Amino acid sequence: MNLKEIEAQSRTAVLEILKEARLSKGSIFVIGCSSSEILGDQIGTATNLDSAEAVFNGIIPVLKEQGIFPAIQCCEHLNRALVVERNILQKYDFEQVNAIPQPNHAGGALATVAYQRFDDPILVESINSKADAGIDIGGTMIGMHMHSVVVPMRISLRKIGEAPIICARHRPKYVGGQRAIYDEALM
Repeated sequence: MNLKEIEAQSRTAVLEILKEARLSKGSIFVIGCSSSEILGDQIGTATNLDSAEAVFNGIIPVLKEQGIFPAIQCCEHLNRALVVERNILQKYDFEQVNAIPQPNHAGGALATVAYQRFDDPILVESINSKADAGIDIGGTMIGMHMHSVVVPMRISLRKIGEAPIICARHRPKYVGGQRAIYDEALM
């Protein structure tokens, strides 16, 4: 496992997603991550904090530089709750829940790292399908956190470590039928 390579892949992926998704400051970016899948193992079988740290180091500074709110999805043992910074709670009126992610029991490695490294971390049960873009590293199923119209994105990378990735962004719904004219910048 090459941690520098995982960090670089994570950074490249988020930069490409942000470029194509054209997010604005204050948007939400959801991240689901299986550290087991990064290592080439089955999800939930080989939790690894080092690979999660590498993903965190690759993605979070880029999001923060651009004023994008990261939301880190926990595993199914915490019902895919999300680790966020407290300031997102107030901006979007989310409801805090009480749990502390753990790497091997409930939460997962990346959620644990985020909870330890965010400035003022809290857990929310839901972001009410408000994510504007995201990355699913290793089949963690982030779709429930996205807006109702999600567009899959192809970027230059297909994997981070050994984990397949799926990238997505939100776009506004098309309305009006065949007479409508659409804003190309929103497509």
